[in-house]
Amino acid sequence: MSIINLHDLYFKPFIKKEEIQQIVKQLAYQVKQDLPKGEIPIFVGILNGCFLFAADFIREFQGNCEVSFVKLASYSGTKSTENVKELVGLNEDLTDRTVIILEDIIDTGATLQEIYNIFRDKNVKQLKVASLFFKPNVFKKELPIDYIGKSIEDKFIIGYGLDYNGLGRNYPEIFQLTTAPKMKNIVLFGPPGAGKGTQAEFLKDMYNLVHISTGDVFRFNIKNATELGLLAKKYMDEGDLVPDEVTINMLKAEVEKNANANGFIFDGFPRTESQAEALDAFLADKGEQINGMVALEVPEDLLVERLLERGKTSGRADDTDEGKIRNRFNEYNTKTAILKDYFAEQNKYYGINGVGSIAEITKRIAEVFNKL
Repeated sequence: MSIINLHDLYFKPFIKKEEIQQIVKQLAYQVKQDLPKGEIPIFVGILNGCFLFAADFIREFQGNCEVSFVKLASYSGTKSTENVKELVGLNEDLTDRTVIILEDIIDTGATLQEIYNIFRDKNVKQLKVASLFFKPNVFKKELPIDYIGKSIEDKFIIGYGLDYNGLGRNYPEIFQLTTAPKMKNIVLFGPPGAGKGTQAEFLKDMYNLVHISTGDVFRFNIKNATELGLLAKKYMDEGDLVPDEVTINMLKAEVEKNANANGFIFDGFPRTESQAEALDAFLADKGEQINGMVALEVPEDLLVERLLERGKTSGRADDTDEGKIRNRFNEYNTKTAILKDYFAEQNKYYGINGVGSIAEITKRIAEVFNKL
């Protein structure tokens, strides 16, 4: 889950879909337990916001029931000063029926009071209210809320049926209003030999960003025998891959060290989709986001030639064996393809022609940076 932008506002992740599903399941169970044996309730969903909640609730309800959806509307009465409220879509005879109103969220309770009054005049046997979310700090009515999924603070939320000016209802999670991101955070990618490290050095100075290289972070933690460094070394010494959690915690520590930075260039991280998701979640919790993944694209054969030439002076054994070089490309292409799709789905993937002089490539990347 990452920050989303709707109209002029930004929203950060608040409640995951798994938690919502559990809340809905528990609500449906509570309602069922309270009903007399053989009672067939009629659930009435209040549109527009409750349509997702109502659909999931009814699927979770273990028993026979009837379902109706209504919308509160107003029209002018017989006098010019009258503002009459009615429920559009309510066609059932509710006499001596158990009616349970399904609401997505209750804040002040003003709308619910009007709905409640209308139903109370329908000669119902029993009238109850089940709300997915409830804001106790702003609730001002003397109304019974029989079932509450989750009480939350008085903050504007969207998702799972809730909207901001028509947008956001389709998200399966709940997002909370936040401030606009202030940082410029870039994931810089490129195959071995593409000159990614060189470009990172130029770009961090041009845009006053902090360059976080996964390799450098690992070496620092291991050399200084930090808790995470010792843990990583233990896995490496045993020939095991360092778990994502350890790598991510190292990166988090680097970000925390530079809390006032203008932004970060993440170099060599993320390498997997799970790492990308963890980075998104970490930044979103701070009200920040990845602005884009910038990938240097260079033909493989050209890079092989470049690395073999570099191997003559670099002293790196893996730069002198073409087979090993090709294997490194296979690994890069496999991982990058996944991440390319991940960021492309967010419209955040930018492929850059990595062939040319250092200055030419820097200029191409800068043109992308300036738009982010």
